Amino acid sequence: MSRRVLVTGGAGFIGSHLVAALLARGNSVTVFDNLSVGLREKVPAGAMLIVGDVTDSAAIDAATAGHDMVVHLAARVAIRSSFEFAVEDTHTNVVGTAAVMRAAQRSGSVRRVLAASSMAVYADSPTPTPIDERHPTAPISPYGISKLALEQLVHGMAAGAGMTSAVLRFFNTYGPGQLPSPYVGVVTIFTHAMARGVAPKIYGDGEQCRDFVHVDDVVQACLRALDADVSGETFNVGTGSATSVNRICEMVQAALGSTLQATPAPAAEGELRYSIADIAKAANLLGYAPQRVLHEALPAVVRAIAERAPRS
Repeated sequence: MSRRVLVTGGAGFIGSHLVAALLARGNSVTVFDNLSVGLREKVPAGAMLIVGDVTDSAAIDAATAGHDMVVHLAARVAIRSSFEFAVEDTHTNVVGTAAVMRAAQRSGSVRRVLAASSMAVYADSPTPTPIDERHPTAPISPYGISKLALEQLVHGMAAGAGMTSAVLRFFNTYGPGQLPSPYVGVVTIFTHAMARGVAPKIYGDGEQCRDFVHVDDVVQACLRALDADVSGETFNVGTGSATSVNRICEMVQAALGSTLQATPAPAAEGELRYSIADIAKAANLLGYAPQRVLHEALPAVVRAIAERAPRS
């Protein structure tokens, strides 16, 4: 059955991939995006684009009307910059989420809400061992704090209005189409630097480990969460495998045939030492199973990003 789905942040990296997948399933899709990071040209043909900000109550109310489901991806996404822009991040990620949820409540048609959270909600882990959803949520950055508030708003407001909800905690997502940023997407950051002949920076000793999950697997998790007969649940979305930042740098070097060596930089404030997802809950309740293996998928992603990288 065709569903009417509103995707906030649908002109962004993950959002545009998800919108394409929803359209391929025969859904009617509306994208709501302020285009501060997302691009108009990234919105797949067949989706309606409404340009607006989630903190604009009137605009998000109007956009939400008549939809069956809301996927809330719109956010300011950066851990390091969230210290400088704590007010702006909190306004978008917390106030914006409250506005989206209130719009869903008022619509009279929305029956399910799916929202994107982050690994940044967790306390640091002492070892590179996968952590499950019961790991302490004690975020060390304003961004992580805002995402933890998002989770509580989504589940609480959905339950109060008789809607079902699911929240996905994304780990380090990579894939084609990710735009360069000084703060987000180490694969894209390294690729853009090396493609321009610039040595990439590694913050700290580079042995901090992350769980790198392909955007196609993130989309798979979103689709499964929309379909699942579960509510009020939060899920890790990753692969369960740990990879160091140093190793990512080596893999990007190999994919590009680069001999540039990374330059060291002081460890960044607010970043976790180890963050690897235990995905058993998503596997059991959603049927989620990542298909992309990092060492197999990364070279093609790096080459695709490099082809579009500006040259200095």
